[in-house]
Amino acid sequence: MPWQRPDNRQPDELRPISFERDFTRFALSSVLTKCGNTQVLCNVTLQEGVPKFLEGTGGGWLTAEYRMLPGATPKRQERELFKLSGRTQEIQRLIGRSLRACLDMKVLGERTLIVDADVLQADAGTRTTSITGGYVALADALDKLLKKGVLERSPLSNQVAAVSVGLLEGEPFLDLNYLEDVAAEVDFNVVMNDKLGIIEAQGTAESGTFSRHQLNQLLDFAEKGIKELLIAQNQSLL
Repeated sequence: MPWQRPDNRQPDELRPISFERDFTRFALSSVLTKCGNTQVLCNVTLQEGVPKFLEGTGGGWLTAEYRMLPGATPKRQERELFKLSGRTQEIQRLIGRSLRACLDMKVLGERTLIVDADVLQADAGTRTTSITGGYVALADALDKLLKKGVLERSPLSNQVAAVSVGLLEGEPFLDLNYLEDVAAEVDFNVVMNDKLGIIEAQGTAESGTFSRHQLNQLLDFAEKGIKELLIAQNQSLL
């Protein structure tokens, strides 16, 4: 029996996505991103200076921090105070790598951009939502720096978005929610730029294996979803 989506979406249909800019007051930029029932607050801060390994190079840096708030899931999660879990470290590195891929660091100069992604509510796809919303927050922050005269030109060189895909009952599905993520035989997180070049593809078979044909199907679904996310990002920045 084919998988029936709990929210009645088509297999290649995204969850509704929205970006609420200037969500908080004090960050350089702040975007609340909602993807279905997943909600992630992305804030961007600018600091002068770079890590020691970049000092004197003239290039900048971007780093990301990711946290899931205790009330983001049905069962309260303990705060990660003194030691980050392997999952948290993996996710924030993915966010950082993905967003660095859209910047010309020489144009940024010896400055550091910090992207904080805090999950307010989790229904799967928190890392992909953090990347997609993080790009909007980053673009907003850089536009403000241009208007303030801090930067002479924008270091943005590409647009970036991310989405999850998976196999359920052997068939491909786009943008999995929690029930689908748990049930998936295979699930991938795919990050692409606006030229549809793949920045990162993370995936595994939770049980059994998958074929090259199924992998191609998953990438086709991811590409379709990312095209739509790129449009939504641009519309939110108008």
